[in-house]
Amino acid sequence: QVQLVESGGGLVQAGGSLRLSCAASGRTFNNYAMGWFRRAPGKEREFVAAISRNGDSTYYADSVKGRFTISRDNAKNTLYLQMNSLKAEDTAVYYCAATVASSASAYYRWEMYNYWGQGTQVTVSS
Repeated sequence: QVQLVESGGGLVQAGGSLRLSCAASGRTFNNYAMGWFRRAPGKEREFVAAISRNGDSTYYADSVKGRFTISRDNAKNTLYLQMNSLKAEDTAVYYCAATVASSASAYYRWEMYNYWGQGTQVTVSS
């Protein structure tokens, strides 16, 4: 069992930045690839970014590529999402998730993740 707790959400103006954190506890953090997903009001859950177990590979949705950066600190059992140049359409609840899957193609699919945090709200005002 892995417990995940997100933090760092809030209200920001368009063009601004936020850094989300996801603290993990329970089983060994580096046993899991990690991902960020988001859900905007009235929309489906959407893949944002993922990172491999040791952090050497990262994956991004086209909509955030070049603006968001996913990273992890395995010594601190923490996942991060640095979000720059935020847009109104980035407004959503952001979730971190952990997966035992080892195939990169699985990282884009929410159903392949085993554990989820409770989410943190990000609101970007235009």
